[in-house]
Amino acid sequence: MENLIVAGELVQLTPRVRRLTAPNPGMMTGPGTNSYIVGTDELTVIDPGPEIASHIVALQAATGGRLRRILTTHTHFDHSPAVRALKAATGAVVMGMPAPPQDNQDQQFAPDRVPVDGEVIACGDFALRAVHTPGHASNHLCYLLLEDRLLFTGDHIMQGSTVVITPPDGDMGAYLRSLEKLLVFDIDRIAPGHGHLIDAPHDEARKLIAHRLKREQKVVDAFAVRNPATLDELVPVVYADTPLRLHKAARRSLHAHLLKLEADGRVRRGGGHWRLN
Repeated sequence: MENLIVAGELVQLTPRVRRLTAPNPGMMTGPGTNSYIVGTDELTVIDPGPEIASHIVALQAATGGRLRRILTTHTHFDHSPAVRALKAATGAVVMGMPAPPQDNQDQQFAPDRVPVDGEVIACGDFALRAVHTPGHASNHLCYLLLEDRLLFTGDHIMQGSTVVITPPDGDMGAYLRSLEKLLVFDIDRIAPGHGHLIDAPHDEARKLIAHRLKREQKVVDAFAVRNPATLDELVPVVYADTPLRLHKAARRSLHAHLLKLEADGRVRRGGGHWRLN
């Protein structure tokens, strides 16, 4: 395990990859949002992060006039807003998918080009494969550094915590399918949007799938206690193993589980209540 992550500290992870963490720690961001600088000659930044002046200045200093591309995994406010200042300062090409029409999305994000799922982006002395991984956000992309078999996962997979899935843009069924999608790729390690590098990426993906399906079963079992039930009535039953301070976020993922179960034909809703079929 690496040392403690310190915001503003430039960390060499591989000969091609450095990490610079933004000073935005919190319950949802862990030690802060990781921005990754990839390359040795022409440079690419993946997820420039929030619009914090000190972080943008640090990214400019670390790239030293050699920045050619800015890639985003998705457009939540802790990942994409710094794009604008970094592009203005460097003229780098911005790539990513446009923001969905939700309040928690960076509507000002304006990519120069939208990567296609499976596309290989040539970046001088390395290449990145774009992998569309909807679930946490419908416009979420992961990027596979082919030379290092290192997958930049944004918020699709995070180190040390599970990802919150927030409807309507967040989709639990899509999230599980996107995790399964990663199992076919040749990956050695994961570089997450928050936290340290993750080894054994396929095992991590399988663990997350199993965790979500176990939680889904808890949702089904909760109807033995109350059927029909509201979201607020189900939260303390389904998330009895989760600290109360996290229940607000857990409520959003519970909603996503219920919508998946509804799509699967296992529950139905009406009058503000959910009922097991």
